[in-house]
Amino acid sequence: MQEDPLWQPSPERIERAQLTHFIKAVSGTLAPSLDDYHELWRWSIERPEHFWPAVWKFCEVISSELWDVALEDGDQMPGARWFTGARLNFAENLLRRDAPDRLALVWRGEDGSRRSFTQAELYDQTARLAGALRALGVGPGDRVAGFLPNCPEAVIAMLAAASLGATWSSCSPDFGIQGVLDRFGQIRPKVLFTADGYRYGGKRIDSIARIRSVLEQIEGVEQVVLVPFLGASQDPGPDPSTLPDAVLWADFLSGERELQFEQLPFDHPLYILYSSGTTGVPKCIVHGAGGTLLQHLKEHRLHTDIGPDDTLFYFTTCGWMMWNWLVSGLATGATLVLYDGNPFHPGPQALWQMAEEEGITVFGTSAKYLAAVEKAGYAPGEHYRLDALRAILSTGSPLMPASFDFVYRDIKKDLQLASISGGTDIVSCFALGCPILPVHRGELQCRGLGMAVEIYDEQGRSHTEEPGELVCTRPFPAMPIGFWNDPDGSRYRSAYFERFPGVWHHGDWARLTRHGGLVIYGRSDAVLNPGGVRIGTAEIYRQVEKLDEVVESLAIGQQWGDDQRVILFVRLREGLTLDDELREKIRQVIRENTTPRHVPAKILQVSDIPRTLSGKIVELAVREVVHGRPVKNTDALANPDSLDEFRDRPELAED
Repeated sequence: MQEDPLWQPSPERIERAQLTHFIKAVSGTLAPSLDDYHELWRWSIERPEHFWPAVWKFCEVISSELWDVALEDGDQMPGARWFTGARLNFAENLLRRDAPDRLALVWRGEDGSRRSFTQAELYDQTARLAGALRALGVGPGDRVAGFLPNCPEAVIAMLAAASLGATWSSCSPDFGIQGVLDRFGQIRPKVLFTADGYRYGGKRIDSIARIRSVLEQIEGVEQVVLVPFLGASQDPGPDPSTLPDAVLWADFLSGERELQFEQLPFDHPLYILYSSGTTGVPKCIVHGAGGTLLQHLKEHRLHTDIGPDDTLFYFTTCGWMMWNWLVSGLATGATLVLYDGNPFHPGPQALWQMAEEEGITVFGTSAKYLAAVEKAGYAPGEHYRLDALRAILSTGSPLMPASFDFVYRDIKKDLQLASISGGTDIVSCFALGCPILPVHRGELQCRGLGMAVEIYDEQGRSHTEEPGELVCTRPFPAMPIGFWNDPDGSRYRSAYFERFPGVWHHGDWARLTRHGGLVIYGRSDAVLNPGGVRIGTAEIYRQVEKLDEVVESLAIGQQWGDDQRVILFVRLREGLTLDDELREKIRQVIRENTTPRHVPAKILQVSDIPRTLSGKIVELAVREVVHGRPVKNTDALANPDSLDEFRDRPELAED
């Protein structure tokens, strides 16, 4: 029996949506007559040479020169080239001045502090910083890096670097020394922006010692610019003079008031992002300015309906691709809200109080955060009206069906809940929300426009209604322009095109639904395989984490004889101990809602679950530890000590 939608947009909302206006703009002219989203999606992947220029024009991309050819070698993947001949600047498209007194940025700290910048003030600060960078000789081909909290200075530094044609890369301050070296050591930035420390959970964490250690081991840094993040408060932070050769942010700024936007090719390198690095040194993924801009404009304006009247928030750090995604929201004219700190400090109300006070209309976070709020027994809708809130976005891991129920029951009934999925690899999404489609429990609403997403079986055959490998069969502008230090492209091709030649293999285990949406079951390299039956770990998590006793869980496949058996680790509520009764309760809920194959052979308690610095749990690292193999890069983990609980467990040597 088909479930009714949890939410349906009103006719008025559908009529107002920018996506509706886009359909009307292309229907019957560039495209045949289009009646709904799914027809638009089909046209967008069949005629990309028409679709992507239509997005460019609809979103009013600023460029000094238009393209000669929208798509060259469109049958090559990789190898396709987009908008050859076009010249533009990414920062110019974000630094709007059409409403100079409108707020562009609002920053909130976990201690309640607040700063804000109007469009005019953001432009002015960027111009002054760009002038200082230009005086250092920074220009196209140079790398500028940020080891910073999620603060306004990080956004300003990125915009200033991009205005000059430099390439930006960032890490959050919770990265360890080796984690920073593994990333910035590969790209050798010319300028490093950093801060004296940060706050988390009511604690002040000094970064100066780590910065000094990084600078002693990294080559090529000509200038360090220090943001007195802690020292900006009434409670002074560490003495920045202990960091040799650093200049304070305020002292570094120039007197320039106008920006000179370097006009660059569509595929000019804008960002360097990094793979998680849990299986070795992180891959340095290079993203182009034009592809990033066009893809983000499509996702913000068409898929999320963001415009100048919106206030956009995403809970992220500078070390996660959602920071890059959030910052692009400036191009829509929206006000961005940045938050730095623990989202549960001083309690689970922290972000919801901020949402109410700032009038946030689009609230972005992780699936784990929503689950944690529910586990804390907190119902935001009982404490705040959240009148402005019209959409919640979730990513980072699959959003469980129970979390869909929680949002509509305990946060707000009339809003669009968009579970979205993509990755650092494309600095954007394959699956997204859609403001004119209903929301179905446990499903991502749709495949992204222009993204030829299919589900392949082991033989590379496309199918629906069955789980398989998420792939993209046609080129799109936000594909990386390559990896750093990969001159022949061999590492890039190996990462995405080896499994299915000529097709992007993303590494997610997923299913297309009858509604045209998707269900993501987790990373395909973490898929369990007991008795030869492939099982996504999220299928187990969504059952186990329904239970009040379980805070979170992690499942792996342990090699056992000639087969594999499922091992489940659970973190319980404080004060609870896993006993036979609870084990049986867990097995029963899994058995009743999935299949006997999903039922774990062993269920073990741990006090913590290992996760990356961006908050994703790492099944692969646990799998390596359980099998007695080394974890290649524990610096990529936020809590590497947690792996000790999984090592040499006597229960795992027993039948």
